[in-house]
Amino acid sequence: MQDFARMDLKLWTLLSQARHSMYRFQTRRVRQYGISISQAAVLVILRFHDDNATPANISLWLMRSRNSTSQVLSRMEKDGLITKSKDLDKKNLVRVTITDKGIQIYRGLTADMRSARRIIASLSAADRKQLRSYLLTLRDSAVKELGTQKPPWPKSS
Repeated sequence: MQDFARMDLKLWTLLSQARHSMYRFQTRRVRQYGISISQAAVLVILRFHDDNATPANISLWLMRSRNSTSQVLSRMEKDGLITKSKDLDKKNLVRVTITDKGIQIYRGLTADMRSARRIIASLSAADRKQLRSYLLTLRDSAVKELGTQKPPWPKSS
């Protein structure tokens, strides 16, 4: 194997290991609130976007299929974390809104971010900025290879 290919394989493996470790960490964190990582992500999306989201928007931001997103949203509605309602102006459009129970869980998640911040803070501000740039480049390249739509957030800038 060429040195360049070997280096790429090591980089890919390291990226996978970092993602897996952070995913496991996040799973432990959200489990105490009785929700999944996908559900936590939906709560964050709803708060960042002022509860002005549709299932299609959420699907795009999560980079998940609409069917998968629909299943997550149905479960969250059943659990009382969100409500889905018809848009008043566009009757065929559904809006997703976070409930008081969802807000409480969101607040718990954000208040409990100390250990997550420690992980990120292991990089300097300059390194975090550079990592963000690298990750956006990798994400955008993968999206292009997949032929899927790039999520609108976070922006590539």
